[in-house]
Amino acid sequence: MTGPDSAVAAETDTAGPATAPVTLLIADDDEVTRSGLRTLLAAQPQILVVGEAADGVEAVEQARLLRPDVVLMDVRMPRRNGIEATRQLLAESLDPPKVVVITTFENDDYVTTALSAGASGFVLKRRPVRQIAEAVRVVAAGETILFPAALRRMVTAHPLSSAKALPKAALTGREEVVLRMMATGRSNSEIAQALTVSLETVKTHVGNVLSKLGAQNRTHAVVIAYESGLVMPGFTT
Repeated sequence: MTGPDSAVAAETDTAGPATAPVTLLIADDDEVTRSGLRTLLAAQPQILVVGEAADGVEAVEQARLLRPDVVLMDVRMPRRNGIEATRQLLAESLDPPKVVVITTFENDDYVTTALSAGASGFVLKRRPVRQIAEAVRVVAAGETILFPAALRRMVTAHPLSSAKALPKAALTGREEVVLRMMATGRSNSEIAQALTVSLETVKTHVGNVLSKLGAQNRTHAVVIAYESGLVMPGFTT
């Protein structure tokens, strides 16, 4: 993902690409969209599409059965939407799949709620398939897809109650600095270089931030930073 409105922020720093393909479950209530995504993504390197689901109930059932690495999750689905499906998937397993939300509009108010529920990032359906595939691979590797500018716009329009988490967290000054850098899409390595500290020190700070905020993952922590006002429009590091 490249461009002024996107960034990839690493939660872990991997040594190289995985040799095994990423197993993927596609959940979307539109059969044409779902079938098209399956065909296109199955042709991408290092991706193995193992199943489909037409709604959130099927997504949870198929994830239990197939144990994919990643679920590409539409948010607006019948019976159970992608938000509730994401919450259930992450709550019921010690090793749940990563969830990437896929949506038509970046200002969809469901997206921020899904990120707060534990999704690792989001992609737009109109993106080229190679970018969607890259998002799937990046998340499967333990990283997070962040779009700082888009997240900021969504959170400003649709603030959530998780903003209350920051004042209660009692972050140290250094932890706040690390969280601000995370919110601009910097990886752990980039944060370590900017702060002139070791990578292990940054990982410790990131872990402390997630723990204190009660955040599901790095993306959720960044959502909280924007919601709380810690990161303001136009902020850079």
